[in-house]
Amino acid sequence: QVQLVESGGGLVQAGGSLRLSCAASGRTFSSSAMGWFRQAPGKEREYVATITWSGLIPYYADSVKGRFTISRDNAKNTVWLQMNSLKPEDTAVYYCAANPRPGGPKQGYLADYWGQGTQVTVSS
Repeated sequence: QVQLVESGGGLVQAGGSLRLSCAASGRTFSSSAMGWFRQAPGKEREYVATITWSGLIPYYADSVKGRFTISRDNAKNTVWLQMNSLKPEDTAVYYCAANPRPGGPKQGYLADYWGQGTQVTVSS
């Protein structure tokens, strides 16, 4: 069993920055790919970024590329999402996920574990 706990969300003005953290319990963290997703009101859950178990290879959605950075420290069982140059359209609940992967038609994204989410609100 793995528990994921996100923190670091809040209210920020457009152009500002936030750093989200996801603390994981369980011994499988260091062997798990980790990801960040977000869901805005009335919209489906959206992929933001993922990072391989080694932390060497990050991937980003086009909408956040160049502004967000995903990183991890396996010794601390933690993955971060540094968000810079925030825009109002980045407003959403952000979720951390372990071993995320695309689901089938109409399934959206699947993961071994999801966090409870942290709210990010960007004002214009």
